[in-house]
Amino acid sequence: MDTDIILETRGLVKEFKGFVAVGGVDLKVKRGSIHALIGPNGAGKTTCFNLLTKFLEPTKGEIFFEGTDITKEKPAQVARRGMVRSFQISSTFPNMSVLENVRVALQPTLGTAYNFWRSSSSLNQLNGRCMELLNHVGLADFAGLKAAELPYGRKRALEIATTLAMEPKLLLLDEPTQGMGHEDVSMIVNLIQKVAQNRTVLMVEHNMAVVSRIAQTITVLQFGEVIAEGPYEDVSKNPQVLEAYMGSAEAELEGIDG
Repeated sequence: MDTDIILETRGLVKEFKGFVAVGGVDLKVKRGSIHALIGPNGAGKTTCFNLLTKFLEPTKGEIFFEGTDITKEKPAQVARRGMVRSFQISSTFPNMSVLENVRVALQPTLGTAYNFWRSSSSLNQLNGRCMELLNHVGLADFAGLKAAELPYGRKRALEIATTLAMEPKLLLLDEPTQGMGHEDVSMIVNLIQKVAQNRTVLMVEHNMAVVSRIAQTITVLQFGEVIAEGPYEDVSKNPQVLEAYMGSAEAELEGIDG
């Protein structure tokens, strides 16, 4: 297998009682790239993510991560290999501080993840690394604030910090800018570009302005199948893609958000 490819699927299929949600997807994600998975609602994007991270088992097909067949592995095994996912809905602990959220994510590095009887002060040795991660995502000044008190965009930044604590080789982002205003979108886009400097990012994203700005490769799904792949300049002019998004091959894809 090409060592430049960190993630590959071959003939990936997921059926639900006869309904084909993902139908024979062949995907190759290049190491060190930002790769976007896009498509209209119901195209199969989130199902693909669930298959890749093993929250769902494929009906057919194979999944390879760094050349190893992970098709039969469990979610925890995949995460330990370095494929880590953030979810569409923020999954931080709202009543814990920003620093404590990152510290929980770092706790397994101490080998004490399930030693709940230990004093919380035993985790203070992680505070330095916590602050490094918070500084990396622009949250150092918010370390003492409860996660629930953060603005929405910064909650997503905190979630990215907690995923970075797991030292991912491949970071999967599910709709990272969903529901955000323009200012928050710009912040998250800049953050994604920053964290992608030394790792690979695969993202599901509806905002075409975001995709056009940061993705080197775009894979377009419709009805669970790949209908186009390539750089934004090519994909945005593809008649099948225009038809899928706008119902007209003469439409313009530029700047569509939805």
